[in-house]
Amino acid sequence: MQTLTQSPLDAEFVQNPYPFYDRVRAAGPFVHWSHYKMPVTARAVVVGAALRDRRLGREIPAEHAHPTPPHLEAFYALERHSMLELEAPHHTRLRRLVVRAFTSGRIAALAPDITALCHRLIDDMPDGGGDLLKHFAKPLPVIVIARLLGVPETDAPDLLAWSNAMVQMYQARRNDVLEAEATQAAQAFTDYLSALIETRRKAPGDDLLSGLIAVQEDGTHLSRDELIATVVLLLNAGHEATVHTIGNGVKTLLEQRDAPLLGEDRVDGTLEEILRFDPPLHLFTRWAYEDVSFQGEVIKAGTQIGLLLAGANRDPDTWDRPNTFNPTRPVKTNFSFGAGTHFCIGAPLARLEMRIALPILFARLPAMRLAQPPLYGDLYHFHGLEALNLRY
Repeated sequence: MQTLTQSPLDAEFVQNPYPFYDRVRAAGPFVHWSHYKMPVTARAVVVGAALRDRRLGREIPAEHAHPTPPHLEAFYALERHSMLELEAPHHTRLRRLVVRAFTSGRIAALAPDITALCHRLIDDMPDGGGDLLKHFAKPLPVIVIARLLGVPETDAPDLLAWSNAMVQMYQARRNDVLEAEATQAAQAFTDYLSALIETRRKAPGDDLLSGLIAVQEDGTHLSRDELIATVVLLLNAGHEATVHTIGNGVKTLLEQRDAPLLGEDRVDGTLEEILRFDPPLHLFTRWAYEDVSFQGEVIKAGTQIGLLLAGANRDPDTWDRPNTFNPTRPVKTNFSFGAGTHFCIGAPLARLEMRIALPILFARLPAMRLAQPPLYGDLYHFHGLEALNLRY
């Protein structure tokens, strides 16, 4: 297995990580990424197989687990009950319970509210131009999830601030200051949701949180800790992904001048190409629970591997001219929402938000153009813009 060196903090990499993914893919089914001290892959066939293989998972093997530092306890108290960090049977039970409340019907019913909210946010944008992330892409998903959960919309800024602080724990630039911010946010989020859950237990409403409290299977409910961790996961993962997908997608469409492909007959293909071409999540890790072979490369039990989702999305063995944005290409399964048992539970909501938001945005602001070349933020393993300043 070859070793490749690439700092995720390098400015050139932050702006364009795809050449490095090409190097990874060309070097073999896996290469050792020295910065992360783990094997990684950017091959679509390998990523797809690893995401679906039950011999790998997110849960840390006991022999590799470390005690939680006391100053990070509030953050990891949430992680311990998060579906994203668990495997069967705990993950299976949690996901089944959540899916019973987070139904396709509940999501579809949000469409009129999302439509009205998009128009309201555009109405409130500064005249002549402004930062689309600040005024549209960031508030849209956090308000939607707040309404879905039954959280007062006036509290959405707090949810957004806590979410932004917590996701810093997953970024390559993580340091002591960011850890402290994330832990404080996790505690504030936990306290807020604990109080809200007690309110909903006494007076249930027609909202997702009340549904999550009520749902049961074989006589079991989600515990308080599971409820809190699930709500935090839905907000943090859903918000981060949707903000960056809207930002990256609008940037790409404006650079390519492909806004007309948001018509009713073409919008779904355009959205899938946006997700494939420049997705918000680039690295997803898994642990091998036994020896597993991929294209002749044996991953030993107890090894953590990195799946470069964005690199797999540009594998030339799967997509013709993968570095070209082509909304008319035949739709194939991309890896932006993962696959297998950990396929993103919020993917239908994210797709609905984008399917509604992007056509409205380009219809309402037909003269929209980039005011300056946008830059990606130092957020790896997320990939999103610092700002998206527009003139319209």
